[in-house]
Amino acid sequence: MLIDELKKANISAMKARDSEARSCLSIAINKYMLLNIENRNNNIETTDADVIRIIQKSIKELEDEKKMFLDGGREDSAEGTQRQIDIITKFLPQMMSEDEIRTIISGLEDKSMKNVMMIFKKEYAGKVDMSLVSKIVRSF
Repeated sequence: MLIDELKKANISAMKARDSEARSCLSIAINKYMLLNIENRNNNIETTDADVIRIIQKSIKELEDEKKMFLDGGREDSAEGTQRQIDIITKFLPQMMSEDEIRTIISGLEDKSMKNVMMIFKKEYAGKVDMSLVSKIVRSF
């Protein structure tokens, strides 16, 4: 599972005394553990798609943090945050291209926004940018 890769990278960062890498990896692992506890209480299995959503959310939070550093004139802190973004982005799967999305949508019988979004959320979670899917569906 993807969480195992995160944990291994976290241990490697700990051994290398890389505080920036350890920080962003630890945050993602802790969010996973909290979600796993919540899912266990609701008898739901935590999947790699959940881990991908956690990583995507962490990246968004780091990008917001970087923007605040840049707005505040703290380029050194912004560089550290960018390094964290680069580290955690490596764990995301390759995102689908616009052409791949168009091909999948054109093969669907029902091209309504609701149906297409439901299919992509269910079958391609974490592998596709949903805002891009929405934009493409509008062009059909």
